[in-house]
Amino acid sequence: MEKKKERRKMQRFLLEIPAKIEVISAGKQKGTIEVLTNDICAGGAFFKTQKPLPEGTQVKIDMVLPLEHLKKLSEEYNRAYIKVSGTVLRTEPSGMAVSFDEDYELGPYKEEAGNGS
Repeated sequence: MEKKKERRKMQRFLLEIPAKIEVISAGKQKGTIEVLTNDICAGGAFFKTQKPLPEGTQVKIDMVLPLEHLKKLSEEYNRAYIKVSGTVLRTEPSGMAVSFDEDYELGPYKEEAGNGS
């Protein structure tokens, strides 16, 4: 049996990162879903969900990364955020693959008092 050729150009990391995905495509039902990544790379991520969005859906994604391993930053901040938009490329019963657009925002996330996020 022939082995399937790997097409990815970027290193993919198996990380579960909490994310909020908002539909931004015109004519699509607006709403936000909360999911976890299964894996992620610089060009996109696979999000675990039982109700994947249709292929071609444009989305806005907010992710919050724990900073336990980045000691210098974690003295003042306990997380970092990533805000990115993208397009659903593929869906499967276990979730959906989203390709990230090139524009993104990355910065420290300081948890406010009383904010349990």
